[in-house]
Amino acid sequence: MSPKRTEPPRLPLGEEVLRPTFRRERLALKRGIWPVAGCDEAGRGPLAGPVVAAAVILDPDDVPRGLDDSKKLTPARREVLYERICARAQVAVAMAPPARVDRDNILRASLWALARAVRALPTKPRLVFVDGRDRIDVGCDCEAVIGGDGLIASIAAASIVAKVTRDRLMARLGAAHPGYGFERHMGYSVPEHFAALDRLGPTIHHRRSFAPVAGALDALGAEADDLVADILPL
Repeated sequence: MSPKRTEPPRLPLGEEVLRPTFRRERLALKRGIWPVAGCDEAGRGPLAGPVVAAAVILDPDDVPRGLDDSKKLTPARREVLYERICARAQVAVAMAPPARVDRDNILRASLWALARAVRALPTKPRLVFVDGRDRIDVGCDCEAVIGGDGLIASIAAASIVAKVTRDRLMARLGAAHPGYGFERHMGYSVPEHFAALDRLGPTIHHRRSFAPVAGALDALGAEADDLVADILPL
């Protein structure tokens, strides 16, 4: 009697990798609703720099492959997809500067920038998908989708455009303000940034309503505004 054969153990299958799809846009198109735009922003959390919002209307016949939430992509991959999106889609960008963030608060400033980006599109959309829980006033139907940058292709495209645009801008601010490291941390709360604030003080690109920046301004004393204007270039 031959020995009983045993099956080798099977390796567990990894979880399916989920990527954004064009399904919701295509369903709208089948209902006769077009154009459809997706919008997203980058830069809510940093201590410095603007909030950058982007809106994108993808071409149903030429959707770039590999779209994903910008946070899941490497900088090099984001750059490649940014070029493809801009070459194949309708794209618009808007920014909320630190002064608006300080005046309105970060949420309102972000929603303002998102609405401006949609309104700047070459073609007015009939439906807008926006990442997050808040709808925006854009003069057409708008659906807020939590986690939309990982679900909807047009939002994912907008997230890439917003992120690449903001990173490029922060690199330029880094060159204009040596010592802060903007080109590395993009204005976020990291030890290098805190050390620069302690050593150099805030720039005009910092958000004064954010606690670490407010603390650095307090350390400068009553003449903080004059000091910042005098010692730091625009």
